Amino acid sequence: MNIQGRSAVVTGGASGLGAATVRSLLSAGASAVILDLPSSPGRALADEFGDRVDFVAGDVTTAEDVARACKLAQRRGPLAVAVATAGISAAAKLTESTSPTKRQANFNRIIQVNLVGTFNLLSCAAETMKHSKVDDGERGVIVCTASIAAFDGQIGQVAYAASKSGVAGMTLPAARELARHAIRVVTVAPGLFDTPMFAGVPDNVRESVGAQVPHPSRLGRPDEYA
Repeated sequence: MNIQGRSAVVTGGASGLGAATVRSLLSAGASAVILDLPSSPGRALADEFGDRVDFVAGDVTTAEDVARACKLAQRRGPLAVAVATAGISAAAKLTESTSPTKRQANFNRIIQVNLVGTFNLLSCAAETMKHSKVDDGERGVIVCTASIAAFDGQIGQVAYAASKSGVAGMTLPAARELARHAIRVVTVAPGLFDTPMFAGVPDNVRESVGAQVPHPSRLGRPDEYA
């Protein structure tokens, strides 16, 4: 799809996979709107990129924030690309020594950010895109981010795997529904990537995890996802 002169929204676009995606979109001639938390480096990143990038301080779990970002992109665009990279991970075992209330709160938060946040972008971007003119047979594409954990979750990843399985499960019915509007829906299921989510992991653990990847035996780079 030709995105020259069109616009994109990237949730979680202030760092990691999202920031690399913004750079890739800009290199292809698009403008971009970054939606990320007020505490993120999104403002500084937008200033670095210049007048082709806007930053919206918001939360993907709030549909109004996501809709605001999509509308801003549409004013720049038309909106042709939406990429959901906002996500969190917090390892927690089912029987660890926290209270049931804390275990549920942890589960709920991960589901809200990873699954509901992706749904919000999917819904708001589709609603925005469907009013655009068809260009070369399509209006746009929405890219969601699942994880290898959706299919091969590890101990402590019950919440994370459930959230990413949900993202994978939304893909086909969403693609079928939006095809009539000339909007494609795809989901990428990355393996282990060197992102801020891994920032607190000790070097020896990072090396061990990377060595378990068949080829190449390392963590993925954000630009490879982009």
